[in-house]
Amino acid sequence: KAVGAFSIGTSRTPWKLSGAVELGLHHPVLGNADWPEHVLEITERRGVDVILDLVGGPYLEGNQMVIAPGGRHIVVGVPGGAVTKIDLRAVMSRRVTLRGTVLRSRPLEEKASLAKAFESLVLPMFSMGQARPVIDRIFSPEEAGEAHKVMQSNANFGKILIGWN
Repeated sequence: KAVGAFSIGTSRTPWKLSGAVELGLHHPVLGNADWPEHVLEITERRGVDVILDLVGGPYLEGNQMVIAPGGRHIVVGVPGGAVTKIDLRAVMSRRVTLRGTVLRSRPLEEKASLAKAFESLVLPMFSMGQARPVIDRIFSPEEAGEAHKVMQSNANFGKILIGWN
């Protein structure tokens, strides 16, 4: 929203969609079996230009249905599964760019460059009030096991932190 993007977001959890709307999500879509059709309705059947895929496998078929011609599909995470089938004709006919990204395995120089870009492009948004961190809860080190249970149960909205006071 801070850079002028029109956003559509999916979640299997209605309360998480409500929280995302409060943060600026334009269109919340419940991630049920009909989610691709809802996205196509919102975009007047055009589809979306960019997909930030945080789920992986189970969403791939739907993502292929909703991506616009020339769209970019960026895989950021695969908690739903890393292995799935892909219809390469859909990728080709729509001229889709499919890209995966990770940070952990990148060379140190690349990480430093990305950190500098983040510092110059994104950090100012925090000081101007255009962005803010979303923290669900802060646990003590002794509560780390409980923090992990909360994360595993998908009961958080935002980051779970361990405070080392």
